[in-house]
Amino acid sequence: MPGKQPIGMSRRGVIRRTGLALAGVSASARTVPSGSASAAEAGPSRPAMEQGAPVTDHPYGVPSVFEKSVVRISGGKLPFPTAAHMLTPLQDLQGILTPNGLHYIRDHGGTPSIDPDRHRLLVHGMVDRPLSFGMDDLMRFPSVSRLHFLECSGNTPLYKSGKPDWSVQMTHGLLSCAEWTGVRLADVLAEAGVKPGAAWMLAEGADAALLTRSIPVTKALDDAMLAYAQNGERLRPEQGYPLRLLLPGYEGNTNIKWLRRLKLGDQPFETREETSRYSTLMPNGIARQFNFTMEVKSVITRPSPGYGPKQPGFCEITGLAWTGRGRIVRVEVSTDNGATWKDAKLQEPVLSKCLTRFRLPWVRDGGPAMLQSRATDETGAVQPTRESLLATRGRNYVYHYNAITTWRMDPSGETTLAL
Repeated sequence: MPGKQPIGMSRRGVIRRTGLALAGVSASARTVPSGSASAAEAGPSRPAMEQGAPVTDHPYGVPSVFEKSVVRISGGKLPFPTAAHMLTPLQDLQGILTPNGLHYIRDHGGTPSIDPDRHRLLVHGMVDRPLSFGMDDLMRFPSVSRLHFLECSGNTPLYKSGKPDWSVQMTHGLLSCAEWTGVRLADVLAEAGVKPGAAWMLAEGADAALLTRSIPVTKALDDAMLAYAQNGERLRPEQGYPLRLLLPGYEGNTNIKWLRRLKLGDQPFETREETSRYSTLMPNGIARQFNFTMEVKSVITRPSPGYGPKQPGFCEITGLAWTGRGRIVRVEVSTDNGATWKDAKLQEPVLSKCLTRFRLPWVRDGGPAMLQSRATDETGAVQPTRESLLATRGRNYVYHYNAITTWRMDPSGETTLAL
């Protein structure tokens, strides 16, 4: 690949470069003055001099008070007062999993309060036996647990413009990843019996918006789940308690929360959320409909706006990559606006339709830099440049923005969004 830099290096070279890089890290640490009164201050933190708070004060665990800034933020005002979109602080997270309290939220009619003992799921339409399932009925099926990302199709609203001070949370915060537990939808549909010719499935939620989407039956019979738990605990109300549809790799809007009904038919049901919404106008005036799969994408989470290194020297570049088409197989990182690229290390586990953490050691020389990441998935799809994406879709496109994101870093370490 043009501009590609060799990543192979001798063991001696690795040790030498690492030593030089880490010298910048150790230079910022405080030296312990031997035999002085200040030596104690420069040593390890003092142990607590009094008993701590009883654990019973927090029967449901809470983060440290020193992490109070790690919170979701609103993505802005929406036309309807109970609609909401809350953004995940990706820049503050480690690994690939999103804690339940930080998982992004997108709803259209507020969060309903549903008694799980009264909730039922109706399966009807082109089936042999219309069935109604209570939560106890569904939980008797064999359970499965899988790690998958969810991304709102409106994530990264950069087709038209963006603001230099937008953080990763503002540009990419409608993205989260969790371990989902539930039952295979294929097992439930087998109980009802799918009739020949059934090609589409209407999924409907029990929220005030009565959100509905048409889903291909092929997807329902493939890896779809009826999820009732997230990261080891029952779903939170904002994530669809007591039951949601999980469609790995599909746009977030199709993963219907508060699921109450599945109707099978031979044609798509042409609901509001797939005609006037979640369809996109192309430059030639034709609207694209049923844009289900989230395409290959990545973002550097650190350094990023608000999180740039203040001193030259060693700095690890890290971020997240994902694709709705399977596994990430490669992430390249550039510090010079795409002139040259280096392969980042993919941190295990690397799973299908799941966030993948990437890392690259970098020695910052103190000059300006333009940071980018470029992901490739197992189908061979490569994350496009912003210019190529706009050339294909135009600036009136709204959803599925997956272009390379560029962070501009000045000599002081201040980092901003560059378009």
